[in-house]
Amino acid sequence: MQKVLTVKDLPPDERPAERLWKSGPDVLKTSELIAIIIKHGTHERTAIQAAEDLLNKFSGNLSRIAGATLRELSSGIYGIGRARAAQLMASFELGKRIASYSDVEKPSIHTPSDVARLLMNEMRYYKKEVFKVLLLDTKNRLIKIETISSGILDASLVHPREVFYAAIQEMASSVILVHNHPSGNIIPSAQDIEITKTIIEAGKIMNIEVIDHIIIGEGKFLSLKEKKII
Repeated sequence: MQKVLTVKDLPPDERPAERLWKSGPDVLKTSELIAIIIKHGTHERTAIQAAEDLLNKFSGNLSRIAGATLRELSSGIYGIGRARAAQLMASFELGKRIASYSDVEKPSIHTPSDVARLLMNEMRYYKKEVFKVLLLDTKNRLIKIETISSGILDASLVHPREVFYAAIQEMASSVILVHNHPSGNIIPSAQDIEITKTIIEAGKIMNIEVIDHIIIGEGKFLSLKEKKII
């Protein structure tokens, strides 16, 4: 049986894990970091070569790799099957969660940029539209982020009842609506605007202010309030 090539077949000073131990992760190439995650290659390709193949498939764009599906990660790359694709996706997901984590107990939200800093790194990679609500106290400090719906943004899925049920449960003084456009295009649709206005009117009845609605795309965002759409 032909031996599977691994990074252990390389000289010790060329093995990614050994180099990481010796000099830290900063000195490693992206392909070497990926190779550490996938561990093994195939009979013909080392883990580093498989990692390079993956990078080439996505034109070296890590954002595209991080947002890829399991099928996209495992398709056409020798050495990356279902299990290793799952390892990669789990690693990327941890990275997204770390990037969106704040060690400030209650960060204050005063501008659309504050919202983007909080959620951009998480929501820009979603493959479908996800509608979230930021629940704020009287000083605009974040109480909680609530996911209201996942799927195509539709009035039947995003109902004011769901938004304000969460707000009442957490005794929020105001809310900010946030959803993503998987296409990357941040221009609001007629449906986006209609849903927003409906929720705003319901908020007036409930005496809970809807401060803004932020749309997140690929590395960019739009505030309906700043654009004077609402």
